[in-house]
Amino acid sequence: MRGEIAEQPAAIRATLEALLPRTGEVEAVARNTRHVLFVARGTSDNAAVYGRYLIEARAGRLAALGAPSIATTYRRRLDLDGVLAVGLSQSGRTEEIVETLQWARDCGAKTIAVTNGGESSPLAQTADLALCTLAGEEKAVPATKTYTTQLAALAVLAIGLGADVDSGDLRRVPDAVEKLISDPGDLEAVVEGLAGKPGVVVSGRGMVFSTALELALKLKEACYLHAMGLSYADLLHGPIAVVDEDTPAILVAAGEGPTLAGTISLAERVTGAGASAFGVGGGAGLAGASTAALNGPDLPEWLAPLGLIVPGQLLTEALARRLGIDPDSPRGLKKVTQTD
Repeated sequence: MRGEIAEQPAAIRATLEALLPRTGEVEAVARNTRHVLFVARGTSDNAAVYGRYLIEARAGRLAALGAPSIATTYRRRLDLDGVLAVGLSQSGRTEEIVETLQWARDCGAKTIAVTNGGESSPLAQTADLALCTLAGEEKAVPATKTYTTQLAALAVLAIGLGADVDSGDLRRVPDAVEKLISDPGDLEAVVEGLAGKPGVVVSGRGMVFSTALELALKLKEACYLHAMGLSYADLLHGPIAVVDEDTPAILVAAGEGPTLAGTISLAERVTGAGASAFGVGGGAGLAGASTAALNGPDLPEWLAPLGLIVPGQLLTEALARRLGIDPDSPRGLKKVTQTD
């Protein structure tokens, strides 16, 4: 896992070089569509959350996460005329996702695949267009480089859908990720602050909500923590009651944007109540309000999730080893999961 975390700058760079010239193909496939429907499971589902916020906030299209069971279990046909269905699977071999993307196509949707499985994978073969990431083989069970390259592909997708962003900012992502790998912040203090704790709440809002969900998933699968990923808006509606001396909070934020001030206020509330708040990103403001903090990337909010997950990955790997767990091969998990 640690080695594959280190491979991310090169993997993201290669993926962007391959996919950025293809925004015109995205535009062509998406022509005459209005809505975007994401189809995914697991880590890919968390990537889809980023895609949803990015496309709604910056491309002005309604986007949603689909329920594959509508296609595979209930077998209900829907009118998907005017819909762009985007299937995400790192392997490109998750049968449920392949079947659901084919169902979407049969229901009238245009289809795009995002996969690390290559053009010959079943998912890529099913879609009208395949955006294949170039992460290379990923051996550790917890996804790292396949996740960040998925986010890069979704950023390219958003540009193809007309997002009001500066595509040149994407060129800065590999260097920003490399910097975080070499200097993730006060990693040791956060590891020690979580060691021995039975659970943790991981929270972010808006564009970085995806990062909170993905970090919570990593802590569950590799460290066996009861980790709850929540929007901080939902956290304040009741679940904040679980945050105490035995259940710290990890708060994620970009270094800019409309959700930063609320994240800093939440950190102050948590520490004021006697619990620990560990910041990820959010600049000096969040670091100053937190018990200890990990660094964030020098990237605009729309790209911050590509960097923010990296110190979280390093935290997961280091905490697993601190707890005596092999993060490369968590119990009960396989690299490709099939669901009925």
